[in-house]
Formats: sequence, C-alpha cells, structure tokens
Amino acid sequence: MNILFLTVTRFDNIAERGIYTDLMRKFCAEGHNVYIVSPIERRYKLPSTLVKQDGVSLLKVKTLNFQKTNLVEKGISTLLIEYQFLKEIKKYLYDIKFDLILYSTPPITFSRVVKYLKAKDLSTSYLLLKDIFPQNAVDLGMMKENGLIHRLFRAKEHDLYAISDFIGCMSPANVEFICKHNPAIKNEIVHVNPNSITPTKNDLTELQKVDIRNQYRIPNDKCVFVYGGNLGKPQGIDFLIKVLHANTTRVDCFFVIVGSGTEYEKIEKWFNISKPTNAILLTSLPKNDYDKLVQACDVGMIFLDNRFTIPNYPSRLLSYLENEMPIITATDANTDIGKEAEKNGYGFYCKSGNLELINKQIDLLSTNPNLVKLMGSKGSNYLTNNFTVDKSYSIIMSCLK
Repeated sequence: MNILFLTVTRFDNIAERGIYTDLMRKFCAEGHNVYIVSPIERRYKLPSTLVKQDGVSLLKVKTLNFQKTNLVEKGISTLLIEYQFLKEIKKYLYDIKFDLILYSTPPITFSRVVKYLKAKDLSTSYLLLKDIFPQNAVDLGMMKENGLIHRLFRAKEHDLYAISDFIGCMSPANVEFICKHNPAIKNEIVHVNPNSITPTKNDLTELQKVDIRNQYRIPNDKCVFVYGGNLGKPQGIDFLIKVLHANTTRVDCFFVIVGSGTEYEKIEKWFNISKPTNAILLTSLPKNDYDKLVQACDVGMIFLDNRFTIPNYPSRLLSYLENEMPIITATDANTDIGKEAEKNGYGFYCKSGNLELINKQIDLLSTNPNLVKLMGSKGSNYLTNNFTVDKSYSIIMSCLK
C-alpha cells in the first residue's frame, strides 16, 4: 500500500528513534511505500524539497515557525499549514494514489488536505490523536472559551474528526473524553492506539552508568529521579519547583531536570537562587545523549498542570519504561497515565499540588532499591505488551479490513 503521513514534527532522519519514526519504519519494513510530509520552518531558510531516505519519501514543506515562537506566529502557522502542505503535495506527489492517510494532532488543521486526498484516491483516513486542542489552551487560560478564536479552532477540530474514518487515542480516558464531548462522532470508530516505540535493551554496563553520572556530576550512591522533556506551561512547572524545594535537604536522592520550553527561565531562576546540592538543571540534549542519561537514572517523573480537563499521555513515559524505571506522575485528575501506572504496578499517581503525597512517594522509592527494581521490571513488561509499534501497526491495519 501507499501510506501518507502528515505531521508537524520535523523529520531530519528516519532512522532516529521516536513514536513517529519508529511507526513509519514499521510500515516500511512490512513492505508498504511510505511518504511523509513534514514542515521545515522558515528559520532554516530552506525551500520545500522531496528527498528519499532509507526507502521512505520525505517531503519537507517550507512553513512559518511552529516551535519556539510567539503565540501569534504559532496560530497563523497552524491555520496556514494545510494550504502549504496541499500545495506541495499537488506539486510533488500528484501522481501517487494513497491507500491510507495517517495524521496526528497537533495540529487540527489538516482536514482540507485529507478531504482532497480522500476525494482523489478514495483513501482511508486515520487520526492519531495526540493532543486535544483547543480545549487544552482554554484549560491553561491561553484562550477564552467560546471566544472568536476558540470557536474558529473548535470548528477546525470538528472538521478533522468528521473527515476521519478512524481515531486512535492514547488511552481509555482519551476515548471517553472525545466521545463525550463530540457526540457527532460514531463511537465505534474511536479506540485506543497508544504512543508506541520499538523498544531497545538498556545495554549500559554499571561502569558506563558510573561514567555517565560522573560526566554530569550526578552522585553514584543515591537514587536519581529524572524529569526529561518539555518545560512549558502544560507541565505545571510551579509544582515541579515546589517539589524540588521541599526536598533540598534530602541526602538519599538526587534530581535531574533536563529539557527546554517557555518555562525554562522560571526553573533556571529557582536553581540560581536556591543553589540546590541535590539537583541539576540541564538544557535539551541530543537524542542519543538524552537516552544515555535516562539509562543512568533510577526513577522517571512526569508533571502536568492541574487545570487540565482533558486527559494527556506524555510520550516520555516510554523511555522510562524502556529503561526499567518506575514512574511518579503528578498530573490533573482527568489524566489516567498515573492511574494506569498504579493499576499495573509500575508507578505512582499524585494529583498535581499534593506535595505531601508526592514527598511520601519520593521517600518510598529513595529508601527501597528493591522496590525500584521490581516496579521497573513491571514497567518494562507492560511496555513490551502494550506500547510497541507492532501493536500500533496491527491496530491500524485491522481497521482496513
């Protein structure tokens, strides 16, 4: 089959590890012809191009900036991207008949592209729902509910759901939310298709782990908690700072914060003022370096703003489970990532803001290395059984039957 994948994730190398690259390689390995359309932002000053890479055709479309830009440009970029994508698809891929169109959120503005291709090729359309917008922006106070901008994007969201033959959600709570708040969607087309990867074995030796910890000045005799990923408003950075501050006197654990985002300066300011001796802050690392750093840590942490009414499921969970690490999740009450972790024995859930509870969880893991090992093993097994691209591929292909 000819598979088209639309995404705003920048694709530089199909061989890189990630939830989308891993899935696309799986389709390619199964003998399908894979075409990926992704943006190349204007900051790179490069034209739109079509390249072939490891058996995959990659169409890079020149767009406005999406990442690390102001809200005005981000909003305009989101509205323009379907026109920019469609123009280049007509130019470079006009002679390809696509059997399956895959696309992910964000953004919610691919409906014009999908409609065109479905009409032209009678394609099956499948939405990988990774983000529920614009409600997430309303939750964080970035958009006024029922205001002009909200109504505009809500209409775009309705269009995207309406043109989708199938919708794969990250978790049961996502399925429930989408069906409840979008009654026009037929429930039978909505199902769970979680974030997934091709797992690799943590092959670092103990000596290598020691070397990595030494490289970042991380102690080797303490339980190391790591938070990796975006440091933005959705992550509820204020509570992360409170957790770090409440644990500054602990001598049996160490915290590693690594990432970037709009709230980075806020947490950097706290580090500069407080000068904690049991925590470090690192800016974003290259993927390989980040993976090695995570492998040298003991416990993964996930934070989300407590104002969310939508369920989220951060993909950073996968790298933690892959490396046999238990997790602590501090999230809103609607997100089920922590509840699923507790249910299956590989992590703890804490409602964001409950400092007493999360400190108890930190204490429990800091003082029980055998528990860390047991929960980490359960997490690794759960990943193998539930979060692999083999499973995601099978779910998608079963829809085509």
